[in-house]
Amino acid sequence: MEPIIKHMESKILISVEQLSRYYGHQLAVDHIDFTLSPGEVLGFLGPNGAGKSTTMQMITGNLAPSEGRIQINGIDILDQPRLAKANIGYLPEQPPVYRDLTVDEYLDYCARLHRVSAAQRGQAINRAKRRCGLLAVSRRLIGNLSKGYRQRVGIAQAILHNPAVVILDEPTVGLDPNQIREIRELVRELGETHGIILSTHILPEVQATCTHVQIINEGRLVFSQSMQELEKQLVSHVLVLETREPLTDEVLEKLPGVDRSERLGPSRAKLHFSEKNPAGAVAASIAEHGLGLVELALDRQTLEQVFVELTCRDEHLTTEDAA
Repeated sequence: MEPIIKHMESKILISVEQLSRYYGHQLAVDHIDFTLSPGEVLGFLGPNGAGKSTTMQMITGNLAPSEGRIQINGIDILDQPRLAKANIGYLPEQPPVYRDLTVDEYLDYCARLHRVSAAQRGQAINRAKRRCGLLAVSRRLIGNLSKGYRQRVGIAQAILHNPAVVILDEPTVGLDPNQIREIRELVRELGETHGIILSTHILPEVQATCTHVQIINEGRLVFSQSMQELEKQLVSHVLVLETREPLTDEVLEKLPGVDRSERLGPSRAKLHFSEKNPAGAVAASIAEHGLGLVELALDRQTLEQVFVELTCRDEHLTTEDAA
């Protein structure tokens, strides 16, 4: 059976509403809401035990929610599970490949599982192999391929039936830098025609491939922004200054364009500003006082800092409350 791919204009490919999951009395996922649209690559982040895997299992239909609603390409996954799942391609963290089959044999087997019709099977397999760079290894045993190529085979099985949504769980774990770069490029290409959810612990991977970022912690969504919004948030308004000679309070107070300074040592300080970056004027002032400029750079915040702040803050508060 072929998945029903609806028109892509202004479609919501995944709609999650008030999604919750209990394990006994333990609330693992706490009333989360989000959507995924065509052309979006959503980086789904969270520390171990945050509820990320549970959420992914509910979205793919492998685990029933305790509360809430999931729609895949407009189809309720509880009301019409087979039809909804036909719109999903899924790559688990451990690719479900059979090492004693060739690439062609395995993809033919997966195409049958996805109910791709016999008339369209060959075309679907060739399209997936071409998109994943597998044409040259079609007749090779999967067990003889590198891990990078086995990941490609795993992604190929996920897109064989041309699903609206592709969910990738840690697709670059254990790969070398060249393989990681190739898989990232493939994910970006898939994001042009599908909605992608990318679950990963590798934060630079999110910044390199994703259009949106979500962070889940203790079962709750604590961060959800487009990458464009995030980049604006990460723009720094702090300069780190270091000089060869000690910085006096008088010099720091008179630095042009600086709202306030924060000492980090006798010759090192953070300079906070709100308007235009005053680096040029600060450098000139330091030279004028003969202090010898060693460093003057933006103290740029990273996604890692945002992640740590959001996922460690609650743990810190809980520890304090328990003390």
